[in-house]
Amino acid sequence: MVTPMVLASTAQITHLASVDVKGEDAEKFLQGQTSAHAALANGHFAPLTCFCTPKGRMLANTQLLRLSDNHFRLVLSSSLVEPLIAHLKKFAAFYRAELSAPEDVVLFGAATDDASVIADALNLPLPTVTWQQQSDAQGNSALCYPEDVENETSVRWLFALTDSAAENFQADAEPRRWQLSDVRRGLAWLEADQQDQYLPQMLNWEALGGISFKKGCYTGQEVVARAHFRGQVKKRLARGVIEGNQPLEHGASITNVGEKTVGEVVTSAVNDNGQVELLAVINTKTLEEGKLTLEDQPLTLRELPYRIERLDPEQLAQTIPTA
Repeated sequence: MVTPMVLASTAQITHLASVDVKGEDAEKFLQGQTSAHAALANGHFAPLTCFCTPKGRMLANTQLLRLSDNHFRLVLSSSLVEPLIAHLKKFAAFYRAELSAPEDVVLFGAATDDASVIADALNLPLPTVTWQQQSDAQGNSALCYPEDVENETSVRWLFALTDSAAENFQADAEPRRWQLSDVRRGLAWLEADQQDQYLPQMLNWEALGGISFKKGCYTGQEVVARAHFRGQVKKRLARGVIEGNQPLEHGASITNVGEKTVGEVVTSAVNDNGQVELLAVINTKTLEEGKLTLEDQPLTLRELPYRIERLDPEQLAQTIPTA
């Protein structure tokens, strides 16, 4: 029996899960559905992307990894695995592509020291640049995540491991710390009850490199492009904090001084100081005014760690080492 290595700064990530897309037409199929060039997922760069309705509203936002020529893996909210598969199967029927939710994949989120331990144990190269991916022939992957902005030395890695590899490790950290780091990075993962509510730009997806404006058509592309080029996005993802010790409900209302609803909570996580840090979609004019209220408390806005401007995934891909 394997005695697992105890990893104090590693968490088993259960709020995220995987969808596999396999087949000769897997890339062609994804190209017609996702907001990023499927070809950019080359086994070294794992772009952010999303799936939209014909009206440009997000059904899911995901990370796109390539494990082999005809095998892609999406990482997304676990609550969206089945809904997304059901949606995409309507289109996959016209391609040589199959979708599945792999039951033998375990996700770990690790900080620097533990990430090196996992990588060394599996003889898996550790990626060093944000959104760089490394994988092995057994189906294990490591993905470099952006660091926690409250702790600049804390680079993070997301490992997608097979069951046999995962049993070598015992993850002892709290998953909320991973979620908190995502909140601090301005990275919001939609859940099932949030489908069909937001344009990608409302979650700052183009500022994170999750939308290609250089590729051809995909479902919802016309609306997403029009919103970008005509400047029609009036709501944006913002970062904030209130006092509290429980995560907030999705859609919790944010009001201004006139008690008018001007925004809503998308995701949140509790920190170690008795506060709830959150990401919310808020009217852009209101962001300039300030003095917002949430749960009958003052909402303190915090700076996002990126600029609200277009970042092309094609540009990001050029920064990723391929060796």
